[in-house]
Amino acid sequence: MNYAQLLFPDFSLILCGYLVCRYTALNRSVWQQVDALVYFFLFPVLLFQSIVRTPLDVGAASRLMGAGWALGLIGIALAYALPHIPVFKRWIDRRDHACSAQVAFRFNSFIGLAISERVAGAQGVQLFAVLIGVCVPLFNVGAVWPMARHAQRGFARELVRNPLIIATASGLIANLLGFSIPTWLETSVTRIGAASLALGLMAAGAGMQLGAMARAKTLAASVLTIRHLLLPLVAWGVARLFGLSAVETTVLMVFSALPTASSCYVLASRMGYDGAYVGGLVTLSTMLGVASLPFALGVLR
Repeated sequence: MNYAQLLFPDFSLILCGYLVCRYTALNRSVWQQVDALVYFFLFPVLLFQSIVRTPLDVGAASRLMGAGWALGLIGIALAYALPHIPVFKRWIDRRDHACSAQVAFRFNSFIGLAISERVAGAQGVQLFAVLIGVCVPLFNVGAVWPMARHAQRGFARELVRNPLIIATASGLIANLLGFSIPTWLETSVTRIGAASLALGLMAAGAGMQLGAMARAKTLAASVLTIRHLLLPLVAWGVARLFGLSAVETTVLMVFSALPTASSCYVLASRMGYDGAYVGGLVTLSTMLGVASLPFALGVLR
């Protein structure tokens, strides 16, 4: 499988956003409005649709769900622990860590769905959709908590007001209640989701300042090592611990090695943190996915 070709659309959109913002009249003031549109409307619709698209069979997928939660909680714990490790402590700024920790455990669901279909067919897509449904709410809470805590904002208040968490929680409830998007509305919702993905990636490129990466190299290397090296290794052990089938193991390995979510940039920017730095991490993570996916699916399998 040509992972570079599969990841190229995401990377090219980030590059387009960077070039448009730097060399045309569509400067940063324009892209700030795009950020708001993606954060408050487009991406919540995408998350809701992704979760309700495939009914969750809790009984049949219980082991995979448990493995996904275990992997996610370990990823969150590793990311949160970075400022407390003696070797890294003096090199990691707490504010930068608060907005960047999410890069270590969040994932690009669209790339995951595409790869799952190629390596495991329709069953792979269904199993990956289960991971989206059960893990996205957990990961969004994990992403918001350090930023709300560092900014001394009420965590519960931030959760209630956060549109990404509202969308994922309502999508999960709707799925469990058997709700599905009406056929006559499905095309419109799909187009909104596609727009959110394209504009979110371009906004990440527009907000990216490559020079920002130089001032916090230890943090960048740490979160990307967790995302692209440690989590695939952990997933390999978790799959065996939970006794997953071959197809479930394949899907979990894909899940563990994906590039981080493009919405990391949007969330950090909207909560008042350094979006340029997080945008740079999103770009690097997209590039590193070309190496981590073959590592997880080839070497570890």
